[in-house]
Amino acid sequence: MSLETQANDSSFDTLWDELVWRGLIHVSTDADELKKLFQGPPITYYCGFDPTAPSLHLGNLVQLLLLRRIQLAGHNPLGLVGGSTGLVGDPRPTAERTLNTKETVNEWVGYLSSQISKFLSFDGANAARMVNNLDWTAPMSAIDFLRDVGKYYRVGTMLKKDAVSARLNSEAGISYTEFSYQILQGMDFLELYRNYDCVLQTGGSDQWGNLTSGTDLIHRAEGKSVHAIGTPLITNSDGTKFGKSEGNAVWLDASMTSPYAFYQFWLNTDDADVIDRIKVFTFLTRAEIDELAQQVADEPFKRAAQRRLALEVTSLVHGEEATQAAIAAAAALFGQGELSELDAATLETALRELPHTTTPANTPVAQLLVDTELSQSLGAARRSIAEGGVYLNNEKITAEDELLENHVLPSGMAVLRRGKKTLAGIFVE
Repeated sequence: MSLETQANDSSFDTLWDELVWRGLIHVSTDADELKKLFQGPPITYYCGFDPTAPSLHLGNLVQLLLLRRIQLAGHNPLGLVGGSTGLVGDPRPTAERTLNTKETVNEWVGYLSSQISKFLSFDGANAARMVNNLDWTAPMSAIDFLRDVGKYYRVGTMLKKDAVSARLNSEAGISYTEFSYQILQGMDFLELYRNYDCVLQTGGSDQWGNLTSGTDLIHRAEGKSVHAIGTPLITNSDGTKFGKSEGNAVWLDASMTSPYAFYQFWLNTDDADVIDRIKVFTFLTRAEIDELAQQVADEPFKRAAQRRLALEVTSLVHGEEATQAAIAAAAALFGQGELSELDAATLETALRELPHTTTPANTPVAQLLVDTELSQSLGAARRSIAEGGVYLNNEKITAEDELLENHVLPSGMAVLRRGKKTLAGIFVE
């Protein structure tokens, strides 16, 4: 779905009602006031993204889509990239962050700004704007920072913030650098309030202490009330952290998480989680989502909701062409399409997401099964071949001494399959 075709669901009386139904409100300042704000004249609001990596990830996507939903209601978004806060890093629960160089952070600012720009409209009466907090922190001296901003903060209050108290109780403790992060984020909100009349900040609920740092600062410095929304942390039904697999984030950058892997991530969503994911990560209407929920209940084996989720989110992040290529690759790998019709780059990307090996062309297929751990031994590999359960490029292997060289695609690759679903990639030396 393109920016031009995105829309909020008209079946809801207000934007606030839709955000609540989609599960996007975990904590907020005055809910009644926020509901009124959303129904009134356009407001300016923002979310900040720190360049602590060269790409945004799925957790950030929640915020990007929240920014977009509010923009679709007629309000004015600011996308903030933390050129200064990225140099410091917000406190993690257990240990200090590794500080990146200024050159690296500046490079990542560019990457993140480009990514954010894809999810907001920069045209029309409520066009989005990008800002960088380095623009107002870099010219400020330490004395000015302490006098003009630091004087409004009370150490006792700062110590009570969850992120700070967790670190104080850990062996690592917390440095003054990370302790001061909440002041920097609060100063961002104050700066945007003064220069853009910004009255709302959004973020993850784990950032609530930093979000309220800004609302408190504006109240003290300006005598005005502003607002914050904290979205829930997305977790799977089994309690595991969403978007993580063996410690690896699912990135929005195609060079860090390929469109094929991205599509497969969503396709593998558990039945218990899929409808909640559709509510948060797609612009499907309540009626469409209710229909998919019924399909999950009645015919879960068809995985219609998972396929729709994967299609919608992958298209949103990577575009329709890359999404269709990922779908074609998945079908071809499992014998439902022509491998020869896939472009080499798409096929290679898909195969590198699987167990894979690089080998000479004269390697026996039985050895390939062992090398890719599809079989535990040569004896087991030969039995699988004899039983008719081994395929190279979707062609059944019938001879126990069959060689790879007879089945290599023009791209120098091959897809090895045992049974219906166990795959591996082969790259010819």
